[in-house]
Amino acid sequence: MPYINIKVTKEGVTKEQKQALISGATQLMVSVLNKVPSTTFVVIDEVETDNWGIGYDQVSVLREKK
Repeated sequence: MPYINIKVTKEGVTKEQKQALISGATQLMVSVLNKVPSTTFVVIDEVETDNWGIGYDQVSVLREKK
């Protein structure tokens, strides 16, 4: 029973993109580990950019610098 947790910054990921992530991650488990799709769980967490850091800075600050 695989549990896959995908974390992305909360920057407008669409419902269709989330569906593609769920389908793709599930297919990866099926193809690589021969897992059953009906028992493969995929959770997508959207994280505010203020709560995600790279190096010394918040992603929100890094986005502003661009």
